[in-house]
Amino acid sequence: MNDLFTYEKELNEKGINIIGGVDEVGRGPLIGPVVACCCVLNKNFKLDGLNDSKKLSEKKRDLFYEYLIQNTTYGIGIIEPGEIDEINIYQASKKAMMIAIEEVRKKIKLEYVLVDAMPLDLDIGVTSIIKGDAKSASIAAASVIAKVTRDKMMYDLAKQYPEYGFDKHKGYPTKMHLEAIQKYGLIEGYRKTYGPVKDILG
Repeated sequence: MNDLFTYEKELNEKGINIIGGVDEVGRGPLIGPVVACCCVLNKNFKLDGLNDSKKLSEKKRDLFYEYLIQNTTYGIGIIEPGEIDEINIYQASKKAMMIAIEEVRKKIKLEYVLVDAMPLDLDIGVTSIIKGDAKSASIAAASVIAKVTRDKMMYDLAKQYPEYGFDKHKGYPTKMHLEAIQKYGLIEGYRKTYGPVKDILG
């Protein structure tokens, strides 16, 4: 089992203690926003089983989410579909991350950022880690908060438009989702620059 605190411990040894883990979720879906989180773990933080949100069951993610929002300092960044279409998903992901970081900086004096695979330009130290959500506890925590935050939005959308099945596929281009679009058409919130959506509009 790899130690999820390796990066954090190395920074602690250099006297850097207020470390934000940053991750984003929702690059792939055809509908809804991209959501990022910056999360700072409390000093004696411990959460057995914490991992990249994609590797956790939904039940576990929801449990961890409740624990994390009470035992961390975090910020959320949300970029809506219209802006994703304007600036592209890469830039939108980056912007969501920057907003999340700023939200945390309003609350505490952030000293360093560990980010999942995204080069960020900040006035403090940054380490970009490939597959960071499986290698750093701070990034893993951010991935869980971001994922559950976005999933909640999809559940809300599913209540409004049950025929699309957003509660099941969360907006990703599954067979079920693509069939629903073909049958019922597009609603507000689809990303117009994304292939399957573009095809229908075209």
